[in-house]
Amino acid sequence: MFEHVDPFIGTDATDLPEPSGLAATWWWPKPQVGNTHPGATYPFGMVSACAYSGAYPTGYGRYDLSTEGRPPVLHDRLVASGFTHFQQSGTGAIRKYYNYFRVTPMLSPLDDLGQAWEIVDEVAQPGYYAATLASGIRAEITVGPKSAVHRYTFPAHHDARLVIDFSLGGLDIPYGRTIPLRAHLGSVAPGCAEGEVVVEGAPLAVRVECDAQHWRQMLWYDRRLMPGGTRLDFDRIRPTTLRPFGLMWAGPTEPGQVVELRFGFSLRGVEQAARTLEHECGPGPSSFERRRATTQAVWREHLGKVQVDTPSSDRATVLGTALYHSLIKPCLAVDESPFWPTPGPFAFDLSTMWDIYRTHLPLMTTLAPDRAVELANALLHIAEEEGNLPIGYRMARGADRFSRQGSALAHTFLADLCALGLPGVDWDWALVHMHDDLRRTYGEEFLLHGRTHPISHTLDIAFGYWCSAVVAGRVGDLTLVEQFGPLAARWANAFDPATGLLHDSTYYEGGRWNYSFRLLHDMASRIGLAGGDDAFVAMLDRFFGFGADPVKQPGLLPDVDEMAAGYALDRFEGLNNEPDMEAPWAYMYAGRPDRTAQVVHDVVHQQFGTGRGGLPGNDDSGGLSSWYVWATLGLFPVAGQNLFLLNAPAWREARLDVGGRALTIETTGFVEPEPGGPVQHVQSVHLDGVPLDRPFLTGGELHAGGQLLVGLGPEPSGWGTQHRPPSARAPHVDVPLPRLTRP
Repeated sequence: MFEHVDPFIGTDATDLPEPSGLAATWWWPKPQVGNTHPGATYPFGMVSACAYSGAYPTGYGRYDLSTEGRPPVLHDRLVASGFTHFQQSGTGAIRKYYNYFRVTPMLSPLDDLGQAWEIVDEVAQPGYYAATLASGIRAEITVGPKSAVHRYTFPAHHDARLVIDFSLGGLDIPYGRTIPLRAHLGSVAPGCAEGEVVVEGAPLAVRVECDAQHWRQMLWYDRRLMPGGTRLDFDRIRPTTLRPFGLMWAGPTEPGQVVELRFGFSLRGVEQAARTLEHECGPGPSSFERRRATTQAVWREHLGKVQVDTPSSDRATVLGTALYHSLIKPCLAVDESPFWPTPGPFAFDLSTMWDIYRTHLPLMTTLAPDRAVELANALLHIAEEEGNLPIGYRMARGADRFSRQGSALAHTFLADLCALGLPGVDWDWALVHMHDDLRRTYGEEFLLHGRTHPISHTLDIAFGYWCSAVVAGRVGDLTLVEQFGPLAARWANAFDPATGLLHDSTYYEGGRWNYSFRLLHDMASRIGLAGGDDAFVAMLDRFFGFGADPVKQPGLLPDVDEMAAGYALDRFEGLNNEPDMEAPWAYMYAGRPDRTAQVVHDVVHQQFGTGRGGLPGNDDSGGLSSWYVWATLGLFPVAGQNLFLLNAPAWREARLDVGGRALTIETTGFVEPEPGGPVQHVQSVHLDGVPLDRPFLTGGELHAGGQLLVGLGPEPSGWGTQHRPPSARAPHVDVPLPRLTRP
């Protein structure tokens, strides 16, 4: 899928065709922009690099602070004041974190540092970004896991410059700047320098080399050169005392002269940064093409794990880009924790578990199980050193508000890994941290009173006990399994029997309707609480807008009344937001796979597109994009339950590399789908030639590979209406399933 990736998708405000039918009834409360960036990245790598305008929220692009509706414009055209490192991918509100070590190629005095030039002729591929500044300088950037290589092509000039600003970070919006706490930098040798800046409590070290022969190498402070100076040290920096500072190379250029910069980064000091630079980029000069080729080969390997048969280049582009966006985060940086001295796995840019636990982490587990195990161990290291499993985790110190989003979400990820039996995790050790984590924050109130508010955390914690019971069963701690059973059943305390919905409470970015259709471990009882299949389906139909009038989406800077009226619709948010991403599959537990097929069809073919405005909302570290990958394959992971629900694929044929095994998804009766066109319904399923009446696969079946043959037709059939996805009142490791005997 490498050739089909367009990293520019999601970088502009949503620009999709006017929705029709069911999709026209869905309401989008969150910003209508993908918040992605087109910069150079490495799969699950620590470093990214991109043009920097200071715009919200990645530092790239044209938009100002946006939390709902259409994003307001900060710049009327694409501009850049340089090229920075470390960006988020699709998140909603990171602001001051990242965008460090800005590199600015200049043909003017240092006083002009910070000026923004228009950028044109942008090119972006996985692992590569290029753009030309209005000054006439061409910039190209590639990255490794912990490194970056820049290549600048200059016009003729008597005193060209490459300026690295060590003091800059964050965004060019109110309260969006990073103020370094302390810093030091110095020249090591001609063409070589190193330094460290403590930003948001994290020490970020760099070793940088420049291959411009005969250029002058100088430090600068407050836009003034320091001829002969070899070192700058700042023990304490306050916002009122901060003056920009950094490093510069300068000299004459001939037309088309190329200058290369190589960066090695580390969170553990300049010596480790130097080793990283040598390991990933080798000795200079001219390592750009070698680093680019290596990184792009890794991207080809990762992106090749999903292949589809489609005559539509546009649809292939949407899928390829969605897969790409799903493989950027989180950052896995072994032996790089700046917060504790022990070696081992380390991860950051979990932004956040609330965004990624349903779809992104199951995709990571499926396509890159070794990296999933690495992430699991990194989470457990964080829990051991800091006392809890994180909801969000950045390259920064300090508490944040991510705990408001959810509780015990890492437990779903760990439970799936445990149920699959993937090697490399000490599950006795994991169980200790999972159990401890459930008793913190909202967990104490849950234990004392049977539920907690926000009420959605009651569902989180109850399911966390279910997931912990899976691990307890694996390690043979039957006492804990028995203890966790009644606690896992407390999910029912979150619901109001009079309405079949969650109790009134405060909700994070949504309402009780958005949170009421979570795929619980005991969906049979949940449906019974709502009054049975018919009543539950009627509630879902109302939520998804069957028979409802089209709605108007929030515009630019919507006021309180406009947003309140939208929330009062109690409507599906159409993948513009996270809370109800799994709700379309709730129909399957009530015997209505036809309804799931209708909703998913309209999301897939009306809420995603090509071009910079091709996403319906924040991509949120690949949470949105990974939903698209799963949905188009006709699969959906039930996080924490080691299950994959089946639906009509959007491709005639697809192939997945599942941990080194091939899973092919083939169809009969397939018709190329169209936006607003007819829905295809599953008529039959065969797994390795054996009929499959149940509408799901276990994780073990999916990870074993094989052939899934899906028969499709234009009308609903009886398939999937009798054998429902499993529900279980008491937690245990293996849910009883209809026996499947393969030849």
